[in-house]
Amino acid sequence: MTIKIRWGILGCGKIAHSFALSMQKVENAEIVAVASRTPGNAANFAEQYQVPSFFCTYEELVMYPDLDVIYIATTHNFHYANMILCLKHNKAILCEKAFTLNQMQAEKIFRIANEKQIFVMEGMWMKFNPCFRHLQKFIAEGNIGDVRLIKADFGVNIPYDPKNRLYNRELAGGALLDLGIYPLTFAQAIFGHSPVRIESTAYLGETGVDEESSYFVEFADKKQAMLFSSCRVETPHEATIFGTTGMIKVPDFFHPSGFEWKRHNKHKVRKVEVQYDFPGYQYEIEEVNRCLREGKLESEIMSHADSMEMMGIMDTLRHQWNLKYPEEIQ
Repeated sequence: MTIKIRWGILGCGKIAHSFALSMQKVENAEIVAVASRTPGNAANFAEQYQVPSFFCTYEELVMYPDLDVIYIATTHNFHYANMILCLKHNKAILCEKAFTLNQMQAEKIFRIANEKQIFVMEGMWMKFNPCFRHLQKFIAEGNIGDVRLIKADFGVNIPYDPKNRLYNRELAGGALLDLGIYPLTFAQAIFGHSPVRIESTAYLGETGVDEESSYFVEFADKKQAMLFSSCRVETPHEATIFGTTGMIKVPDFFHPSGFEWKRHNKHKVRKVEVQYDFPGYQYEIEEVNRCLREGKLESEIMSHADSMEMMGIMDTLRHQWNLKYPEEIQ
């Protein structure tokens, strides 16, 4: 018999709704409790998705006995404290990206989790997307030779509002943690090893967060990634991978449903389609369920080392911009 995994959701914002819709596509798993500190949010969420229990404090959620794992869907600045609370009560965790504010916080979370033998994973849904997984295999099979260069962008046009979470430094806003993490993770996943040099430039707006930023990341063997993110301007959300014998173009690279590729000196462009079911969070949910059933403390697809490395990369970038969040200054 397959064990049914019982989920709780901590935070009932926009992304939690996408998560709940995705859960409906997962077998042998269910949301049994949710919590929000915003009056009425948890009750409304529970009613909409037929969740049996809801709470107005996070403390009540983590103390709820009939939970196997908690999905943390709060803003970046709360992730660390929320995970500490979950670990205190021995609850497994799937935490939305970016995992923490910095590498030091991430290291402490993983150390406590390992000491207490509790499963923890960062919710980078892109890495579980079926098309992205196929793309990795397609490249590993040598279809474009040795990959030498990656270009990727993720820019959105969000009207300026200092209270919007992307412009709010108190909420760890800015393009990097929310958007830039995608092209960075894309390059990390394709190249598969640590960068040896990082250079960048950023525009810090009125509220002190990075509204636009560009990154040049060099990996071993002079492999390079040229990346960009913005919450001020719309960009194609496209990634291009250049190899020694061909190239691949990936539209909507952070949730792709296909890609195009061609060999050098050939005019024919070939298309590969690998559709996924909307909204798409079910694939990371299924991975967490698998890991819990097998007694694993981490996922091989989204490992602790991957999250630690990415937090270190983003620490380096913010250090170059002299950008610190209030919790880090304190």
